[in-house]
Order: sequence, then structure tokens, then C-alpha cells
Amino acid sequence: REQRELSPSGTVRRQIGPSLSENERAVQESQRRKEAEERSRLQEERRRERALTARYPDKATHDVERAAAIQLVDDVTATAQKRLDELQSQRKGFDVELEFYKRDPSKAPMALRRKIAENEESIAEQQRFIAGQDQEKRRVHQRFDAELAHLRKLWESQRQPASADAVPSSGQR
Repeated sequence: REQRELSPSGTVRRQIGPSLSENERAVQESQRRKEAEERSRLQEERRRERALTARYPDKATHDVERAAAIQLVDDVTATAQKRLDELQSQRKGFDVELEFYKRDPSKAPMALRRKIAENEESIAEQQRFIAGQDQEKRRVHQRFDAELAHLRKLWESQRQPASADAVPSSGQR
């Protein structure tokens, strides 16, 4: 059933569509929500892209940022490697002490055996940490590679005239 509202002059002022059932209203509202979420997602995506191109206007800037991120990981790794070297040097000292008990290592003092065990545990922990830093370095490279691929598309679209966005100026949209 369609209703028309007439103005005093007899022209149709607006048309009122048929009344929707509760189910139809729920479907319509769900559709509106989905469309609003999609618009919001697209706006957020455009905002992120603008922020990304503002942060990295060219490849050189992106490369500098990548190098800085990798340098941070390398610095942490170097510190861990230095600690590992110290632990290994310390272990050599323990080995010299243990040399006295070479014939029967079980007669070595408990304190020395405990220090050796703690040292071995610390060495293993540093090695795991360094391996984790190597993984972190790979993740940083992967992130920057993916970001660079996306940025290349964005930079290319900025260089091209906005022909896809252009609308004929005949007044139609």
C-alpha cells in the first residue's frame, strides 16, 4: 500500500512507502549498519594511507626508517652478544678451576658445580635471546617489505592524475 501526501496545490509532496514488517525493518536496519560499517572502514583505511604517505613521502625516507629499526635490533643483539662473550669467558675460568678435579669431577666443590650450571643456563638463555632477536629482525624486514609494497601503490596513485576520481563536469554524477 502506497500513500501520497498532497500539498494544498494538489501536487505530490512526498510518497510514503508501504509499512514494513518487523522482520523487514530488522533486515533494512542490518543493511544500513553494514553499509555504515563499510563506510567507516573505508574512511579509516584512507586515513591510514594518508598517514602512511605523510610519514613516508618517498622510498629514501622509508629506507632510513627501516635502517633505524634494524639498527635498534642490532644494538640489542650486540649487547646480548657481549654478555654471551662475558659468560663464555667466565666459563673458561671455571674450566681452569675444574682442571684440578679432572681425574674425578665428582669431587669438585658444590659451589663450583653450581656456578658452572648457572653459567651454562645463562649462556643458553643468551643464545635463545639472540635467536629471538634474529627473528625480530626478520619480522621488521617483513613488515617494512609489506609496507613498501603498499606504499609503492600509493605513491604511484599520487603521481598519476586523478583520472579515476574525475567526474565529467556536465553536472551529472
